[in-house]
Amino acid sequence: MQWLPRTYLVAIAALIAVPLFAQTSDDLPSAPSAVVQPKPALPKQSTPPPTQQQAPANQDQSSAASEQAADANTTNTGPNPSEQVATRDDSTFITTVNEVPVVFTVTDKHNHYVRDLSKKDFKVIDDGRPVEEILGFRRETNLPLRVGLLIDSSASVRSRFKFEQESAIEFMNQTIRPRYDQAFIMGFDTSLEITQDFTDDSELLSKGIRSLRPGNSTRLYDALYYACRERLLDRQEPVAIRKAIVLITDGDDNSSRVTREEAIEMALRANVIVYTISTNFPGYSESGKYDKVLQRIADATGGRWFEPFQVTDVANAFAQIQADLRSQYALAYRPADFRHDGRYRTIEISADHKGLKVHSRHGYYAPAE
Repeated sequence: MQWLPRTYLVAIAALIAVPLFAQTSDDLPSAPSAVVQPKPALPKQSTPPPTQQQAPANQDQSSAASEQAADANTTNTGPNPSEQVATRDDSTFITTVNEVPVVFTVTDKHNHYVRDLSKKDFKVIDDGRPVEEILGFRRETNLPLRVGLLIDSSASVRSRFKFEQESAIEFMNQTIRPRYDQAFIMGFDTSLEITQDFTDDSELLSKGIRSLRPGNSTRLYDALYYACRERLLDRQEPVAIRKAIVLITDGDDNSSRVTREEAIEMALRANVIVYTISTNFPGYSESGKYDKVLQRIADATGGRWFEPFQVTDVANAFAQIQADLRSQYALAYRPADFRHDGRYRTIEISADHKGLKVHSRHGYYAPAE
């Protein structure tokens, strides 16, 4: 056997190793169609993937398994055929791919939560047609949470960044219950950075928040898109969960590769409720324009938009988000004339009581065959 020169062996080894490092998880499609059909190999992007400063902590779910009764989650192809939605008397039924689960909250004219309504108090219109029967209904106050905290760390929020960090830490301490809920922390400016992946450990979450540092430009839409697709879209859980993102930003995006509507679409496909907290305060000339962006994201996904008037109001916004997550309803229904065509269908839910407002996502994507 004839031995090859050492330089040839090094070159061959390098060629073999290249494919192992060719793909990055930060690749973002340029159009929503990339998430409708099975994703082809995406072109290599110049931006590195989000880094992770912490490994996931203990994700023990054993204490939550006995408390499950309902699941209003969907995937990128529509409701999971095996998910369960509980009725009011705690009995369960199995939803099919032709049934749509929706999570929502109800407030009165004073913006107080209304938690004592029943199935007969609601009407649902799907894609312009009334739904004949609500198949499942339940008040959801105690499902395990999977929360993503996305914090704008660009230069535009530098002046109030410290207070936002402390308010976020307090929110996590009060909301995430050990061995039950989990959360992850992402900062975004020019890059996307996971400083703490899913954990129920409040100390690790606090460290992840405090490790964020103000940077430069803003990739707001990329951050939302990535968090939904990579952390929440196809997340496998042994129990029913509720998924939400809290987005703290001024709404100014100047360097994302995806659009606002593509980011919203991904949130809908992952069945994620997005709460937005504006860091704009009165007096900023362009705050109205950027706040409309945050309001659009929250409204489309069934979340709430908060506009603090002063820096101390940020903590109040977090407190209201916590109350919102513990004051939800879940229902499931079968749409009329339902087709597996992958298109967007609208949802309208109304309460049969004067002065009540229903907060829910405005639509969903039908499964595509």
